[in-house]
Amino acid sequence: MSAAARTMTTDEMIDLITGYAQEPKAVDLVVLDLSGASAFTDAFVIATGRSDRQVKAIHDAIHQGMKNEHAMLPSHVEGLAEASWVLLDYGDVVVHVFTPPTREYYRLETLWGELPRRTISSGEEEAADGAVE
Repeated sequence: MSAAARTMTTDEMIDLITGYAQEPKAVDLVVLDLSGASAFTDAFVIATGRSDRQVKAIHDAIHQGMKNEHAMLPSHVEGLAEASWVLLDYGDVVVHVFTPPTREYYRLETLWGELPRRTISSGEEEAADGAVE
């Protein structure tokens, strides 16, 4: 792990990841704050790509941006071959990129109940009900 990765906060990682996800036009970006509900991660970043090709493009943008600009690689990646749900595990932040039908089927946002969340749209954050900023 690079020195930058060791000193990067969860919020800084989220900002970078959501920024990279927006480059290939990810939609419905949501950040769930799991810091009080999970022992394995502090946040989920959830995004949708309109097709499996766009899901791969979103993955590639996040992966390359974090690797090339911050020397950070995910400890684990799943689902890239099928690309209906790709997971990138950056430790404190776990990224989930879905196609629309897969996101609707799994409803990951609802599995954790009422958690603080931020919705990212058009490059700006909007606080959702119950969000803590």
